[in-house]
Order: sequence, then structure tokens, then C-alpha cells
Amino acid sequence: QVQLMESGGGLVQPGGSLRLSCQGSGFGGSPNFRGYIFTWCRQASEKERDMVAELNTARNSAGYADSVKGRFTIDKDNILKTINLWMNSLKPEDTAVYYCKADGTMWYGPDAEYWGQGTQVTVSS
Repeated sequence: QVQLMESGGGLVQPGGSLRLSCQGSGFGGSPNFRGYIFTWCRQASEKERDMVAELNTARNSAGYADSVKGRFTIDKDNILKTINLWMNSLKPEDTAVYYCKADGTMWYGPDAEYWGQGTQVTVSS
């Protein structure tokens, strides 16, 4: 059973940096997460959950929301089995709960979509 667990959230001052990690387990049939699209999403209080960054492991390509381009970077660590979100130049509007999603539905069927529990990021002075 695939499981995702986010970590690395916390309180940071504006202009600061954080690294979020999404620890994946149960991907035994998918070496190096092959066939999965990983997405970091965030949900601020009383707002919808929005995509922040996306990593397509099959194409080795990444995409970002306009609001975070040039500040956030998503990457994959095959040894540690993590999907990381490196966040720089943080702003108060980046405050949200950040979630990791693994979408393997294209390769492994309609049930192959998984979410983590989320980690809180608060940007405040």
C-alpha cells in the first residue's frame, strides 16, 4: 500500500526558506517512482487547494504555479525515496497547509492516486 508523509513545515520569516519532503513508501513495483506524477498542492484557510509544483517522473519534467515560479523547486531523491519542495523567498501569502499527491492512474489504474496528510507552513514576522 502506497503511503505518503510530508515533513519540513514550520514557522519562517518573510524572505526565509524551507524544504518540504514527501516520504514515499509502498512503491515497490515502481522503481524510482516511475510512472507517477507528484504534485505539491497547498490550501490556505478558507480557500481551495491549488497546485504549487508538479514533477512528471516519466518525462523528467517539472511545472510550477505562476505565483511560485523562480522561488520554489521540486525534485526527487531516489535514494531517500522523497519528493522535495525547496521554497525560497517565502511570502506571507505562501502560508498554507502543503500536501503531497502521487498520481499513478495513467500507468497503474484509477485507484493509483494517493495523498499525504499535509504539513503546515506559516510565513510571518
